[in-house]
Amino acid sequence: MRPILELLEKQGGAIWSLSPDDSVYNALEMLADWNVGALMVMDGDKLVGVFSERDYTRKIALVGRSSKDTQVKDIMTAQVFTVSPKTSTDDCMALMSQNKIRHLPVVDGSKVVGMVSIRDLMDDIIKDREQTISQLQNYITS
Repeated sequence: MRPILELLEKQGGAIWSLSPDDSVYNALEMLADWNVGALMVMDGDKLVGVFSERDYTRKIALVGRSSKDTQVKDIMTAQVFTVSPKTSTDDCMALMSQNKIRHLPVVDGSKVVGMVSIRDLMDDIIKDREQTISQLQNYITS
């Protein structure tokens, strides 16, 4: 159970965000450019929401709205779960599972330090398990 900060440091500390006033179309372009499934919505330095592919599909595509005429603030998820840099990866996974979410912003006090996805956590868990197996195999064969 390592703190989520260690995982963020491995990622390089990129913070992908957009403004609540950006168009949904612009947000989709950012998702594609950065090959991510969600972006933090920031008003200056303040986290005000998360925009995800899920927000787009459920609140634009399925209801026939225009992504060019709709602002991110109109469809973003405003009730955002966050974790601190000290939160364990296991606790992050549990929070995501319990709340059926795929992205967690990491906030230190009022400062946003990054965001992790469920894929980031799964990759980390798999890598950790593979290292444990390898160490056990080496121990057994020594």
